[in-house]
Formats: sequence, structure tokens, C-alpha cells
Amino acid sequence: MKSVKALLITLVMILGASAMPAQAQFKFGPRVGLTVNDLHFNKDVVKSDNQTGWTAGFTGEFTVPVIGISADLSAMYVRRNSKFMENNASAKDNRDYIEIPLNIKYKLGLPVISKFVVPYVGVGPSVSFLTSRRHIENAFKNKSVDWALNFGFGVQLFSHVDLNARYGLGLTKAITTFSNAEKAGIEGKNRYWTISLGYYF
Repeated sequence: MKSVKALLITLVMILGASAMPAQAQFKFGPRVGLTVNDLHFNKDVVKSDNQTGWTAGFTGEFTVPVIGISADLSAMYVRRNSKFMENNASAKDNRDYIEIPLNIKYKLGLPVISKFVVPYVGVGPSVSFLTSRRHIENAFKNKSVDWALNFGFGVQLFSHVDLNARYGLGLTKAITTFSNAEKAGIEGKNRYWTISLGYYF
């Protein structure tokens, strides 16, 4: 049921982005990048280390002329790797997601150089759908849907190349213990950096 609700909200996000003014400029292209993920647990008995993963997919960008406001909507395949310690025992959890982030961006139009370099800042929601395994060594389980809020900045070069970095603040539980586990109630939320490079046609 939660997955259905998340899918419906995602469709609303997509329709909202596509309903921008007709004069808005649209660009589309591939995007690849690296992720650095850290599971933030609600109890100190479990510790997590930063782990590197990767992402790849496609991004569409709508830009409203003159005012410098734009929005990008992506469909990304994401590998988030995690390594955590509990009672001096380590475990790895490599999770695969289909992530759909929506970012509202403000582009800083700078005199003279704006034709070549355009910096921007952005913020927006993200929903990720788990595509990999649900259980981890009979102790933890991954949630099927994960919501986050992204904050980021970047630069567009020659109107085609887009380089950005964003920080994802997990809003919902990404991982939790089974109800019959010894330490039931342990929950983990995603905290991650994504650095990516895109090209708009």
C-alpha cells in the first residue's frame, strides 16, 4: 500500500513538472555519478561507515526564461553501499534503487560569462524504490520505499554539460530490525552525497 501511495505521489510530481509554462525551455540527457552513503541509526549500538556507490540514468530539465528558475526531474538507477558494526560484528548491505528526484533550481545569471558558465543552487524531494534484496543476514530488513530531501549546487557549462553535488537527507526509515530481533526498534535512515555529471541535448 505504501508503495502504491509513493508511486501516485511520484506521478503527481512528474505531472507538476510537465505543467510548466509552454514557453519554458526543455532539455534532456544522460547522467552518471558517484554516491557516498551513510546509514544514520537511531541507537548507538549500531555504527555505520561511509561507503561509495554509483548512479546512472536520465534527466530532463525545464527552464523558465528570464527569471532563472528551473526544475529537473530524473530517473536514476542507484547503488547505495553500506557497512555497519553491531556488537563488534560487521555486515554489508548493498542496496539497489530506482530513484526519482525532483529539484527546483535557481540559476545565477552572471554578466558576460553566463553563456559559458551558469552556477545554480537547488532543493527538492526524492523517492527511491528498492529493487534489491529485502533481508540482511536475518537481522535487518530494507524498506521498499525511501523518501529524502535533497540540497545541492552545481554548474552548467556551455548550456549542455551539467556538474552537480547534492546532499540527501533521509526522511523515512531505510532499514529496520525484524520485530523478533534481539534489539528490535533499531532504525536507519539514509544520508548520502551524490556527485554527478550530465549532458543535455
